[in-house]
Amino acid sequence: MQTLLREIRNTPLLWMLAFVPIVLVAEAVAPHSHTLLFVLSVLAIVPLAALLSHATEAVAAKTGDAVGGLLNATLGNLTELIIAIAALRAGQYMLVKASIAGAIVTNAVFMLGACLLLGGLRYHVQEYNRAGARLSSGLLLMATVALLAPSAVAELDHLPQGGGILNKLSLGISILLILAYGLGLLFSLRTHKELFASADHGEDDKEAHWPMGTAVGTLLVVTVLVALVSEIFVESVQKAAETFGMSPAFVGFIVVSLVGAAAEFAVAFAAARKNRLDMAVSIALGSASQIALFVAPALVLLSYVVGPKPMDLQFWPGAVTMVMIATVTSAFITASGRSAWFVGALMIFIYAVFALTLYVVPPAGQG
Repeated sequence: MQTLLREIRNTPLLWMLAFVPIVLVAEAVAPHSHTLLFVLSVLAIVPLAALLSHATEAVAAKTGDAVGGLLNATLGNLTELIIAIAALRAGQYMLVKASIAGAIVTNAVFMLGACLLLGGLRYHVQEYNRAGARLSSGLLLMATVALLAPSAVAELDHLPQGGGILNKLSLGISILLILAYGLGLLFSLRTHKELFASADHGEDDKEAHWPMGTAVGTLLVVTVLVALVSEIFVESVQKAAETFGMSPAFVGFIVVSLVGAAAEFAVAFAAARKNRLDMAVSIALGSASQIALFVAPALVLLSYVVGPKPMDLQFWPGAVTMVMIATVTSAFITASGRSAWFVGALMIFIYAVFALTLYVVPPAGQG
């Protein structure tokens, strides 16, 4: 506990943890002040993400970058999963689907590009393990093809009306994706784990880290707090978005994805700046593939329990295009195992084009 308090006292960013009780109290006192709650929830998630960054780095120092990246991606995606479940209960399926597609694109393009840019500004050329990048990009490509299948057949003339066929197809694909995700973990963490060993990072590995007990305890507590704040965020984001003239598709694709991945951003960016690009790439691509292989199918299964009706995996055409472009781009960029800052800048520009297009030209019915 003393270690944690000392870290908070010495890190000005963590002083923003005061917004966590503030947003919880504000939600109880003024639940209809949606714009205020939206701003406070964002301010509360930022320091929680930073605290999660320190704890995850401590765990990764003991477990290795591959497991550390997996752990961080899992905890970060837990936030997005909770946000999506809240939207499922409210029947906001456009927001759920937009957050799924947006999370894949945000992690595979924006997060990866920002890591390559931040690391490249400090180091002339960075190298990383291509095996880990190939595994994550391969899983992501397979998952993307599976997720796009319902959208590809949705407009066929001979399909019966009512969506029953798409629901059956989405349910079957969800089960296959979860199975593929489990096999990917078995491959990378047990049968072929030697292929994913991280390079020696010299002085960075000699840094003092928190004790394992403190790190794990912090991870658990912060994850719960992020979940609580995320509930407030998803309840307020729609009304706040109307104030700023944003469509539900833009909110899910851009806003929810960026805020939901704040914890992963903090860890991945810090790793890239320390030349630990193995961990940064593992978080970015691992998180994107986890969204496609686990979060999306889990939401389909959960919709049968918590949603007003079953959810399918049919996305609007623009989302289909952007997800496929993001997947192919990330696979192409990471194939070499080397990077410089300009590569990251180009990926951020691609993400900016997606965001601008979705803001100016929302999907049909979302204007």
